[in-house]
Amino acid sequence: MEKVLELIKKYNRIILFGHVRPDGDCIGSQYGMYYLIKDSFPKKEVYISGESSEYVGFIGKPSMVDDSLFKGSLAICVDVATNERVSDQRFKNCDYVLKIDHHVVVDNFGDYNLVDEKAPACCQIIVEFYQKYKDILKMSKECATALYVGIDTDTGRFKFDSVTSKTFNSAALLLEKGVDLSYIDNHLSIETLDTIKLRGYCLSNFQMSDNGFAYIKMTREIINRFGVSDEDAASQVTSISSIDTCPVWAMFIEYPTEIRIRLRSRGPVVNLLAEKYQGGGHPKASGAHLDSWDQLDDFIKDADKLVKEYKDSLK
Repeated sequence: MEKVLELIKKYNRIILFGHVRPDGDCIGSQYGMYYLIKDSFPKKEVYISGESSEYVGFIGKPSMVDDSLFKGSLAICVDVATNERVSDQRFKNCDYVLKIDHHVVVDNFGDYNLVDEKAPACCQIIVEFYQKYKDILKMSKECATALYVGIDTDTGRFKFDSVTSKTFNSAALLLEKGVDLSYIDNHLSIETLDTIKLRGYCLSNFQMSDNGFAYIKMTREIINRFGVSDEDAASQVTSISSIDTCPVWAMFIEYPTEIRIRLRSRGPVVNLLAEKYQGGGHPKASGAHLDSWDQLDDFIKDADKLVKEYKDSLK
């Protein structure tokens, strides 16, 4: 963390990057770092580049930074595990790349990498960075709100087993900085009528393998039929998370250019399965990729085998 502070002090222009299809932790990390740097060093130029998220758009919406600003800048890539997942590949045009992340390390693409694989959210690492240098750094209510949203969403509202006492300590500090829980909950809990109808469809049409792998096949036709965003469609992976006989579940979602897998678990380690299908992530929350729907049956067989082995180990 000393190196992180040194880099922030050194560069007068800093550009923050996140991953493609950003979630709450990604946007929260970007805006958390933005406010932390701007509040602490007001004379520095700080920009946020990349894609936006409707779900957490109340925090802020990144935009594409002008090409002229990259040379001479520090790039800070947050909550992104691999080079190709950075949503704005122009980060490579910056003079120096700092990566801050909490995913399993598969690609140390930064010139300097601050990674804590045990942290349940990248935002928690940023809070710990602030705690270490709180005599130097300043945290506003806006900064605290962004970081709280990141921790809240990436821990499933503090339910995942990656949550530790450090997580609650971080949340407590953010509350002391003025976080309004009802304001955040009002934004995160509301859904459109179309999204609720889509959840009903998912609950009525999910499928299960012989041993208890539950999954939803979300095609473009279904997304278009219900008139929801890709982000809202992908979030429906949680709709089948509570089936008692299914410790592993997934959504196969068809984007315009690829088929992504959102893979989740209440027990078995799933990141190794994800790695077999061009993905990776956390032991119980990972992402992967199918080249075509022709690979779907193979993935289901592999996931079903994983569930069977897990259930056999509990006997």
